Amino acid sequence: VRWMMYWIVFALFMATETFTDLLISWFPFYYEVKMAFVIWLLSPYTRGASLLYRRFVHPVLARKEKDIDAFLVRARERSCETVLRFGKRGLNLAATAAVQAATKSQGALAGRLRSFSMQDLRSLPEQA
Repeated sequence: VRWMMYWIVFALFMATETFTDLLISWFPFYYEVKMAFVIWLLSPYTRGASLLYRRFVHPVLARKEKDIDAFLVRARERSCETVLRFGKRGLNLAATAAVQAATKSQGALAGRLRSFSMQDLRSLPEQA
């Protein structure tokens, strides 16, 4: 549970840091403060991630639990539909490519066989 709290808080920190890094990275000792914050989150003595998770993240997740569950159900349904749609489209493209390759190679194979057979006939000695 402790590691789950840490990784959730750390993921939220990294997501917000991606945007705020551009604005505040020029502050003096910014990277040192950021490193100290991550160590504070990670430390088993300070339990910073547990503190932030219990005080801020968990209440928000508890309030939005029904919305999150409904979103996950919709996403699961849409993902099944999307996989089926792209699967059908992929199979159609593969079948079309196979038919086109077969027709092109059949013509090339017939032309090659004709050229081999004409060459074989020319190489035979003429019999009078």
